[in-house]
Amino acid sequence: MEELIAKAARQLAQSKYAVALTGAGMSTESGVPDFRGPDGVWTKNPDAERQAYESYYRFQRDPKAYWIERMTAVPWLRDMEKAKPNPGHRALAELEEMSVLKSIITQNIDNLHQKAGSRKVLDYHGNISLLRCYSCDARYDLQQYELARLLAEDRLPPYCRKCNGVLKSDVVHFNEAIPADVARESQEEVACCDTMLICGTSAVVYPFAMLPRMAKQKRAGSKTVIIEVNASATPLTAEGVSDYLISGKTGVILPKILKKVKEIMKADS
Repeated sequence: MEELIAKAARQLAQSKYAVALTGAGMSTESGVPDFRGPDGVWTKNPDAERQAYESYYRFQRDPKAYWIERMTAVPWLRDMEKAKPNPGHRALAELEEMSVLKSIITQNIDNLHQKAGSRKVLDYHGNISLLRCYSCDARYDLQQYELARLLAEDRLPPYCRKCNGVLKSDVVHFNEAIPADVARESQEEVACCDTMLICGTSAVVYPFAMLPRMAKQKRAGSKTVIIEVNASATPLTAEGVSDYLISGKTGVILPKILKKVKEIMKADS
């Protein structure tokens, strides 16, 4: 493993444009439950999964009912808001601070990368701490709207301050398209990258799962090296999309990679 960590660190240190893709495996190490794992939100509460599949349609039919349910019937969202970044999140933030990592594209909705200090984060499936306008895609921090007061005063749903459209959670629901700006920027990052660090995701949920495959299929002469940091092998490993796998927890492996990158850059300076 140490040899692979050194290999990954050397690749990152020499890269011109490194990008990280992250998934639920990073968040679970911060105590955020996944959805379909043994202790997942939906495993323990199948009704919550049914409601999740209906959320987007409920918003379209009745935004007020959507907001009332969201604020009164989903306690796991409040638990997620209390979660704190782990060493893996902080390692990626420091790699960005060192100008090694250029961006993070994440499936996670928990805002933990931003809490850790990462600046260029593309929330592919949205962000629990933001509201997004259904009409113009404008985004607002939750603190800009007193949702509890709107609920108490029977004035839900909230409305956009730019176009007066109805606001929904920024989180991308089932049957909802990935926001066009995030989809476009993610593809641009993939097109630019020469190194991709895949952390805590098997990349089986589409269209996110297309991103590492797009990186591998870039035109001849612009090969992207893809490094997996995952607890176990994934379809990316089996399909040969990733160049190699470092098995283990992201909160353990990423700080080791960071330390080695620092050593390499110091020696090369």
